[in-house]
Amino acid sequence: MIIRWAGILGAVLAGWVGVLAGVMVLSDAAPAAVVLFPSADFLRGLPGDVEIVSQSAVSITISSAVPGFGLSLYSSGALLVLPAGLLGCLPAPSA
Repeated sequence: MIIRWAGILGAVLAGWVGVLAGVMVLSDAAPAAVVLFPSADFLRGLPGDVEIVSQSAVSITISSAVPGFGLSLYSSGALLVLPAGLLGCLPAPSA
């Protein structure tokens, strides 16, 4: 019974993260993005029109007003991009 509930919880969590990642690819609604587990190559490959809002060992929050921002982060080598700054999403840290 516990294994079943853990599986259901895992599926809901994976679906939620998938929807958030899809928002970043399909829409420019989010004013910022959180990139989880960025590599050093990712940081070197960032486009020049982005602003790094905050950075930690496991994530980097980036802001840009350029159309296709989320997709450009994946093109730069991001593994997972989630929206930040929208109601109901991760808050965008203030600079």
